[in-house]
Amino acid sequence: MTMRFAFQAAPSAESARQIAWLARACLLAEVRTWPKPGLVSHIDQGSHTDMTVAQFVSSAHAITPFFAQLYEAGSINAPLSRLREIGLDAERAMMDATGAINTHRGAIWALGLASAAAGHRATSGERSACSDILRQNWGAEILGTPPEEATHGGRMRRLHGAGGARIEAGWGFPTIRTVGVSALRQGRALQPDDPEAARVQCCMALIATLADTNLLYRGGPEGLRFAQGHARHFLKNGGVGQADWRQQAAIIHRDFVKHRLSPGGAADGLALSLFLDRLDPALPHKQPPGSPTR
Repeated sequence: MTMRFAFQAAPSAESARQIAWLARACLLAEVRTWPKPGLVSHIDQGSHTDMTVAQFVSSAHAITPFFAQLYEAGSINAPLSRLREIGLDAERAMMDATGAINTHRGAIWALGLASAAAGHRATSGERSACSDILRQNWGAEILGTPPEEATHGGRMRRLHGAGGARIEAGWGFPTIRTVGVSALRQGRALQPDDPEAARVQCCMALIATLADTNLLYRGGPEGLRFAQGHARHFLKNGGVGQADWRQQAAIIHRDFVKHRLSPGGAADGLALSLFLDRLDPALPHKQPPGSPTR
């Protein structure tokens, strides 16, 4: 994935558009990555009989303008309630584009908050990572908001105690920044001429680490352990540094499909890792102080 954007120092219509285009590029790069265990791609539908790559592409284009709106809202330090309103508008656009299929709800939440943080940084002149700005400006409110019990994530939090996307976002995406972005950069070092390999490395690292509520919903604790074990084995053996890494990842993919497992949280995390890596290419992604340990 090649993305060249020159973000302006202060918020403007052009810089808002650039953020939106970047978010779309990251979403398209995620769905055009294979093999991602159990997930929809340009090659196959993974564990999903109700989703196609065309729906993901349509959704990514439909929700693009809302990332610009979130950037602009962040630039005036809008409250979380306003960010949620824009996010809900994006969800409705997604549903209209896909025929009521939830392709990007988690990504709207994650990349939307990161877009708002980028807007705030442009106005304030802060030099902190966008994830730090998110935590400092909206983190307490995010963590203080009761989870939506009607969602898969809410039910898995209640049944299994999984923190989910709300906790991750409130702390400034500590797993994404320390695991996802780091694995993305590691993958590039292992396979400098293959951007897709870096994305697979990132996805596997997130599967190995996240208590993914999508995996818990589909497979329970056993499914989560199965998925994490396979991803950890892949990474322990060298990840995309293996000569036959693509074949090994494809075997894991087929095992996930056989068990109907889909690590949707890792897919959202891959898109967000690409986004944060591009927003803060020179900044180390350290664990934020006080964040929960994995």
